[in-house]
Amino acid sequence: MSMLMFTKILIANRGEIACRIVRTCRKLGIGAVAVYSSAEAGSMHAELADESFALPERETPAGAYLDAHAIVDIAVRSGAEAIHPGYGFLSESPALADECARRGVSFVGPRPDVARLMADKWAARRKLASLGVPVLPGASVQADDLPAATAAANEIGLPLMVKATDGGGGIGMQVVESAARLPRALRRASSSALRAFGSSEVYIEKRVPHARHIEVQIIADEHGNVRHLWERECSAQRRHQKVIEEAPAPSLPPALRQSLVDMSANAARETDYVGAGTFEFLVDDEQSAWFIEANTRLQVEHGITETVTGVDIVEQQLRVAAGLPLSVDAAWDGTTSGNAIECRLYAEDPRTFIPSPGALDAFDLPALPNLRIDSGYRAGDAVTPYFDPMLAKLIAWGESRADALSLMASALDATEVSGVATNIPTLRAALRHSDFIAGRYSTDLIESLSH
Repeated sequence: MSMLMFTKILIANRGEIACRIVRTCRKLGIGAVAVYSSAEAGSMHAELADESFALPERETPAGAYLDAHAIVDIAVRSGAEAIHPGYGFLSESPALADECARRGVSFVGPRPDVARLMADKWAARRKLASLGVPVLPGASVQADDLPAATAAANEIGLPLMVKATDGGGGIGMQVVESAARLPRALRRASSSALRAFGSSEVYIEKRVPHARHIEVQIIADEHGNVRHLWERECSAQRRHQKVIEEAPAPSLPPALRQSLVDMSANAARETDYVGAGTFEFLVDDEQSAWFIEANTRLQVEHGITETVTGVDIVEQQLRVAAGLPLSVDAAWDGTTSGNAIECRLYAEDPRTFIPSPGALDAFDLPALPNLRIDSGYRAGDAVTPYFDPMLAKLIAWGESRADALSLMASALDATEVSGVATNIPTLRAALRHSDFIAGRYSTDLIESLSH
């Protein structure tokens, strides 16, 4: 790739993240190509892009976004020089990176070998441990070999987690509090992993009760520049999936904050990481931290980091993929400004967290100063059962954390959605919780609201 920015890219994704990537393409004067499944004719992301192409029919609409060959073929036919995978689907798949390399299309992400390393969560743990980064006790197991898995679980000790080896985002993750629950947890985690990521491999890991989930945003180029964009707090979760995130993380000791970003930047250097990525950690009550996984893609919650740093992470991704050096230093002094809080608005039952598909009879999101909204839906659109039910991300910025919280509360009050159930009651309750207001909450926060 010459030292010139792309003229056209294909976005191998849908919904709000596809729309968000289009916005940066517009800013940079880059043509945006969208793809869409059979269930999404007339979707917002397809209409927003400069060109759009239907993906080949697959068993499910979501499956269409997992066809690396078809996606790269569309990129070549459309004249797109690069593919941005967004998040989810093939964003962390070495198969897509390999197919791009084979067809001469740039992949907006790390090289296939690094993607392959980090996509294998167990291999990534071992690699980070070899660099001196603390990891939790764990073991790679076979879901259908219960005796061996039981022996490993006994050695690690309860409680523990069963996780997908080739996945992320908390999908399929199972908590095991008793030995009797291990067989079912292995089956469920394995089957969920196969459906979501095409691999049934799982591993087990010691569970840290009442932990905080802290992640560090990294961006690196092929010229040896590695920068961290500080950390995000991602502890407000339901079913092990993030719902509310904020930056910077509240009540985080300065020494621990510096240690986390230093470990992450060093790990990126030692693995020759190129692109945007996130190193994720659990922090316990005694401020001990353990690495749990690295995500080789743009995170759903990247917007809060953009809000407090002023750095367009998608722009930096495209620069890096085009062979250009990072331009972070030219516009950012390395510090964060104010506080940003993100709430993910889902079409789901607020009591059970079960998705609530249907037509958006009303979908009115407020326009308020210092409020950023990323969405891929409009009033009248259908929320289908085929995809993640996230409707929008609301990102509130304030000079102080209290200001950001106040703005978010106002934004949720002004949001009107009908036709589907939403998690707005859950978000409101979490933001009002005394532990959240104090900035001392854990991954148990949202689950505790229903008890």
